[in-house]
Amino acid sequence: MATGALALVLHGHLPYVRSRNPGSLEEDWFFQALVESYLPLLGMLARCDANGLKPRLTMSLSPTLLSLLNDPVLQERFPAWIEQRIELLQRAQPEEEQAASHLLQHFSLQLQAFSDFNGEPIRAFAALQQAGVLDLLTCSATHGYLPLLRDPPEAVRAQLLTAVREHERLLGAKPQGIWLPECAYYEGLDQQLAAAGLRYAVLDAHGLLHGLPRPRYGVYAPICSPSSVAFFGRDSEATLPVWSASDGYPGDGSYREFHRDLGWDLPEEELQAAGILSSRPLGLKLRRVSGGDCPLNKKLPYDPVAAALTAQRHGSSYVAGRLEQLRGLGELIDRAPLVVAPFDAELFGHWWFEGPQFLEQVFLQGAAAGLNFCSLKGSLSNGAQLQVCRPSPSSWGQGGYHSYWLSESNAWVVPDWHRASLAMVEASGREQQQRDPQRHTPVETGGTGITAGPIIRLELHPAGWHHHRIGPRTDSPPSRSFLAVAGIA
Repeated sequence: MATGALALVLHGHLPYVRSRNPGSLEEDWFFQALVESYLPLLGMLARCDANGLKPRLTMSLSPTLLSLLNDPVLQERFPAWIEQRIELLQRAQPEEEQAASHLLQHFSLQLQAFSDFNGEPIRAFAALQQAGVLDLLTCSATHGYLPLLRDPPEAVRAQLLTAVREHERLLGAKPQGIWLPECAYYEGLDQQLAAAGLRYAVLDAHGLLHGLPRPRYGVYAPICSPSSVAFFGRDSEATLPVWSASDGYPGDGSYREFHRDLGWDLPEEELQAAGILSSRPLGLKLRRVSGGDCPLNKKLPYDPVAAALTAQRHGSSYVAGRLEQLRGLGELIDRAPLVVAPFDAELFGHWWFEGPQFLEQVFLQGAAAGLNFCSLKGSLSNGAQLQVCRPSPSSWGQGGYHSYWLSESNAWVVPDWHRASLAMVEASGREQQQRDPQRHTPVETGGTGITAGPIIRLELHPAGWHHHRIGPRTDSPPSRSFLAVAGIA
């Protein structure tokens, strides 16, 4: 058994796409995510837990996604949306019969699960959190890119406090962690997070590696900011097998093809007869990837049995890779390493149909092989000491900073939302300023430059997070071999 643990993190988010018109494209967006990702993920976690595998998963549910899941109108419309697609499956071609039968079974299972939840998947998420399977995070209220909303600061404060309030209202417990939109961080954001009662978040790797002082353990241990907020760093080695566009698992030829859809294949008059006004993706995908150079119109029929075997093989490969990685790290650092692997939740099921099967195999085979799984919250509940560092401004967008989100193509909107933010502050009477900004006492850094910083310990108590100053480091800096592995050197 390797020392250390793997922390899988999924970011669940959809914009507020509720439409007053049933059958709209916006409604399709939500229902496809529900039937392909969120319901299957809930079912997968429940099965793993029932089988004694002790799955541990950190997952964010953005306030806009929660509002869609909680909407009674959408809850009422979902069964009819499923039935419409079941009817359309009868128009599949003869060679697609096996794929259509499998998709019919999938729809039926998810519709039954939806019924078992009384149309309220939020209850299932809350139950899994209470069982210790899920560590549920919030996100900013509208998934706003916080570095561009920082002026005025009340705009960021409103994003955070609204998110915390809605999370507690809908899930019954205040969130202690947050998924920062696009993992974006700017100087001083930790103070806003602490003031909102949020105690941990995920950054891209360089958000930690470029911090000051440089973190002793790279991305393989969380750091603690001067405001007592813990930050975890994304590990590229653990995410590359899934994310890679060229070599990632989802590109395997046996998996279901995302872009080929019965909504494009059927004549428009047949779609209109079924109540669909125009050709568009309907979540009726009956072909497989077939190969990277295979034209879309030449894709072969989907074989669900072959795809399941591939998911099993890829699960085995991923588990073996993480065990090898943890063993290697365990030989280089003097604490149990934590490997953090964050992904968009809808990659699993929506974009990569077999993604939930893959995760189930990871939990199943990981348990058998001795791979430890840990939530972010769980890793902070063991009393481990954390180095105090100032995280670096960063995001996980292209280029790693903010240029992808602020460019010549979209800069025009910044003055508009700045004026809107000021108007919001004025209209609200600056009520948020009445909150005490000093209720979370910052931890002194005790060092400057690139020298090793102090160490603190975060402990989880019923009343919230408590920090304890351990004192400045007096030992030598990390060895050269570790710096090379961590990507610092």
